[in-house]
Amino acid sequence: MATWREHLAISNRFRDQGLAEVESGDLLQGSVKLWGAAAHAVKAAAEKRGWKHKSHRSLYDVVKRLATETGDSSLDSCFKVISEFHVNFYEADMSHESIVDRLETLEDFLSVVRLAIGSYSFR
Repeated sequence: MATWREHLAISNRFRDQGLAEVESGDLLQGSVKLWGAAAHAVKAAAEKRGWKHKSHRSLYDVVKRLATETGDSSLDSCFKVISEFHVNFYEADMSHESIVDRLETLEDFLSVVRLAIGSYSFR
């Protein structure tokens, strides 16, 4: 099982790889890596807190808990937008422009989750 630090490192690596792949035109691989960046950031926050995060559904539950903890109600809607990257990997129906249009949402989401990871102290 990965530690929260390992999940965070994976998130950062996937973000960088995803951006590069979208830029090079590989929209499917870029999409799945961008989704992975968000998912692993959520897993990092959950792992640090001792919350379950072993299923796709549990990631959404963690995001809801983080929204409550941080007071940022936009996390849930941001994660739903970001999940379109995951769907695109299977459906291949997003254009380059539509992926780029969602990158700011991803960056905002990752910023809030990273802050939540850093600000959390063990109790």
